[in-house]
Amino acid sequence: MSVMSVMPREKHDWTVADLEELPDDGLRYELIDGALIVSPAPIPVHQRVIGKLFKLLEAACPPELEVFLSPLDFQPNQRTSVQPDLLVVREGDMNYKNLAVAPLLAVEVLSPSSKRRDLMLKHSVYAECGVAAYWVVDPEEVSLRAWQLVEGYYVDVGHASGEQPLTLTQPYPVTLIPAQLVRR
Repeated sequence: MSVMSVMPREKHDWTVADLEELPDDGLRYELIDGALIVSPAPIPVHQRVIGKLFKLLEAACPPELEVFLSPLDFQPNQRTSVQPDLLVVREGDMNYKNLAVAPLLAVEVLSPSSKRRDLMLKHSVYAECGVAAYWVVDPEEVSLRAWQLVEGYYVDVGHASGEQPLTLTQPYPVTLIPAQLVRR
């Protein structure tokens, strides 16, 4: 089992500028409140879910929005840089290197090394940064849960498992069936 690690610093917190100095070694480097979080490369089922979900979101995407795959940094401030597995953004919100404006949707696909971080820490970070909708896909439980930001807090707007369809309206209407996301 892969384990996520947090890299402390003796002198100061990590910043987004420090990320430029890290190696391009296949690991995922994220910052949350100045703490560097290093995660292993994803496993095949994780990538399968991301690929299928990207196709579904891309097919339904209106022309004024765009769907992106990770790795792509959302950097709302100098001490936070996260890489949702999928993002939906307004056309024109993306700059040359990253996204500084909250996406309309952030999606995370759970893995054993990311489950706690995605369900608790990133859930909180995305809400605080104004990400309008947050979805989490769990390939082990074959489920999808969705939240929508209401007055600064996430409200549960849907859950589906197995072959159960789930129609979500934010950031645009799409129907998802969790089992179809994990199946080869």
